[in-house]
Amino acid sequence: MSRVDYDQMAARYDGARGIEADGLAGWRAAIGRHLPQRSPLRILDLGAGTGQFCFALAEWFDVGVIAVEPSAGMRQQARAKAADSRVALVGGNGERIPLRAGSCDVAWLSTVIHHIPDLASCARELKRVLVNDGIVLIRSAFPGRLDDISLFRFFPGARRIADTFPSVATTVAAFAAAGFVEHSLERVEQISAPSLSEACKRVRLRADTTLKALSDAEFAAGLAEVERAARGDQTGAPVVDRLDLLVFAAKGEA
Repeated sequence: MSRVDYDQMAARYDGARGIEADGLAGWRAAIGRHLPQRSPLRILDLGAGTGQFCFALAEWFDVGVIAVEPSAGMRQQARAKAADSRVALVGGNGERIPLRAGSCDVAWLSTVIHHIPDLASCARELKRVLVNDGIVLIRSAFPGRLDDISLFRFFPGARRIADTFPSVATTVAAFAAAGFVEHSLERVEQISAPSLSEACKRVRLRADTTLKALSDAEFAAGLAEVERAARGDQTGAPVVDRLDLLVFAAKGEA
């Protein structure tokens, strides 16, 4: 079960969480460094949401992408975007991925592992659906590594929620038990909003797991802080955040 109702949140999700193509340049470069150098290449986007990354992956690397998303509302939003024959959108979740064994080369999980109740089961499923030398790329905000995320400067309660997400150590242990080895952990920069004023508009939509978990009073207090900062911002500089990319490689089989 997800921590939030994404069917209910789907219509406003892109307005609150979508990132413009230029803002994702750091992720394009980071992902590209880890993709196997072979063709054809098939990527699983697990927890694909409204499709921001599945369509980007197909466009960036000219690869086939299977986007698995449990929320019908989120899949509907993804289908409303420009169609791409390289992308297949299907229902499913991390504990029961609706794909055959060895059908994908790479798995991409973006800000989703905190919604997966049984991470160990998900890791085993990923080991099943990936080829023997498959790669897992996890984009996440890990506890203890949250200082470079601007939202948490204004919403300390949201940071407390994020501190309950799976840690790097917990994630590494779950994937090691499933037959993966940790390859790397790196910080990746993104432009989350073109300005603090625009970030304020997005925050008002409250389409974020950590914001939804706050009381209305906590949310109102944090929003007031963002609005105050936006009014005082004379630079119009973009809002830059840094999230983690945790990379695993399957051990393979003899």
